[in-house]
Amino acid sequence: MRLWEYARLEYRSAGTLGNDRFLDWDAVFYHPDGVQRWGTDERFDDLRHLNRAGAEGWQSYDRSPVYHHGEPHRLYAVTYSMRRSVDN
Repeated sequence: MRLWEYARLEYRSAGTLGNDRFLDWDAVFYHPDGVQRWGTDERFDDLRHLNRAGAEGWQSYDRSPVYHHGEPHRLYAVTYSMRRSVDN
């Protein structure tokens, strides 16, 4: 039987920097050992963070986008559910 540990990567609009506030994105990684802030990007670029998690053995198995209500239709956050195999 395979054992898994679970984590999530939240990639969220920073919402703090003036007129382009929906263009800045914070990456935060929640895992069994705690929380790590992986930095702020000036544009949506989650691939770098997904590759970082993958290098540590994490596999993404679900992606949940969250949209801003109203016009224009804007992406507010993306949460990736992750898991990796645990050695016995």
